[in-house]
Amino acid sequence: LRVIRPVGPRGLLADCAEPAAAAAALRRCGIELDEVVPGAETILAVARHADGVASLAVALAEAADATADPDGEPETVDIPVRYDGPDLESVAQEAGLDPAGVVALHSGATYRGAFSGFAPGFCYLSGLPEALHLPRLAEPRPRVPAGAVAVADRYSAVYPRATPGGWRLLGTTGAPLWDAGRSPAALVRPGTVVRFVPS
Repeated sequence: LRVIRPVGPRGLLADCAEPAAAAAALRRCGIELDEVVPGAETILAVARHADGVASLAVALAEAADATADPDGEPETVDIPVRYDGPDLESVAQEAGLDPAGVVALHSGATYRGAFSGFAPGFCYLSGLPEALHLPRLAEPRPRVPAGAVAVADRYSAVYPRATPGGWRLLGTTGAPLWDAGRSPAALVRPGTVVRFVPS
């Protein structure tokens, strides 16, 4: 039996293996929703009206088992990367590779937006090869530049703007990850398929 926990008077939180797929399935269920937020291993859904929570619980339990986007083929985004990051050498050493091997592994994988957070346009990308699953830096940098392509734990991501951060920096991109004048503003969102292309 799937565990579903209440969050406030209209919200429900469920564990799930593929939160982005669950979010896509839930948005198609026909229930009026205020918010659907996929996390690392959970999905939060908030009904627009309190009397819709019971129906939401049933729909959420079904959606949480989704493993694919019900809308069919997800959007794919290719992000050009200059593999010139300051941590490329140290990542290679810790992974038992040379820098070219890190580039081949990182750019050879296919990623999928898992969940967003930390900063507008920052999307945690699942699909990072296991050899590159490295912890965050012991001491975060006070400033990571916009466009930094990074890895930490089991995720890869691109910093959409300059901000402090503790991820390992492999390279840089000029791709605009966040543009408030664009719709949608985020280039990469939960469910988006991402490929990093060496440039």
